[in-house]
Amino acid sequence: MKKQVLALAVLALATSAAFAQANDTLAKIKASGSVTMGVRDSSGALAFTIGDGKYVGFHTEMSERILADIQKQLALPKLEIKRQLVTSQNRIPLVQNGTVDLECGSTTNNTARQKDVSFAVTTYVEEVRIAVKADSGISSIKDLNNKTVATTTGTTSVQTLRKNERAQGIDFKEVMGKDHADSFLLLESGRADAFVMDGQILAGNIAKSKNPSGFKIVGEPLSIEPIACMVRKDDPAFLKAVDDSIKRQISDGSLAKLYDKWFMQPIPPTNTKVGLPLSEATKAAWASPNNRPMEDFNKK
Repeated sequence: MKKQVLALAVLALATSAAFAQANDTLAKIKASGSVTMGVRDSSGALAFTIGDGKYVGFHTEMSERILADIQKQLALPKLEIKRQLVTSQNRIPLVQNGTVDLECGSTTNNTARQKDVSFAVTTYVEEVRIAVKADSGISSIKDLNNKTVATTTGTTSVQTLRKNERAQGIDFKEVMGKDHADSFLLLESGRADAFVMDGQILAGNIAKSKNPSGFKIVGEPLSIEPIACMVRKDDPAFLKAVDDSIKRQISDGSLAKLYDKWFMQPIPPTNTKVGLPLSEATKAAWASPNNRPMEDFNKK
């Protein structure tokens, strides 16, 4: 009987230790010497692929710097960074279930998502816009009546468009791309008249297209959205480590230099410029680091 009690006690201890480590990402990283970073393949200059399993971009490189700071914090001689491709549909579940430890792509911080994951401080403030072919004749929301509008599965852009007061009475059909590159292809191929998405994603896809001058971004911003890195909930130590690194990158000027590299200079694979200067909204987010959700940015 005593042996059974002892066995149960050992099992309970092992289970609780495993549970604790599942909610202690720093401990997991230190024990394994590895970390899994969620990467995106077509999120504009924030995060994209140049092929051959290479992932780059403003948020991708920022994420690598975060993990380098965490390696120093944990005094690890070596840290293996595993890269897990995520999509708009699976990015949150993969963070929740522990497959991905840190995801810095193009995820909007909103109150609904805050129930599932924790967000680091905002590192990019986005405006949702409309991309069209330059000769489409579309210049505003009202011109989308009876048109086909593309967006990406798992994103909030079409819901944002439908809720916009300027879209009242506008009837349009929506088609969904599996990722941002697929959504842009819907516009490029003529299967959609417009692509509604984050402005920098639109600009990035236009810059990489075969004929950048054949597209334009039109209309007023549909919403303002804070973009931030995601980590698992209930892990304040790891969230603090991520936030501390981001704040360090802001304060020493390296994040601004990184932004210039990916948004204002020629970038691979076509060596074209996105050409989006640092916005006043992003400057303000860096000046007072916070993880406020998009609902706070769009209050009237």
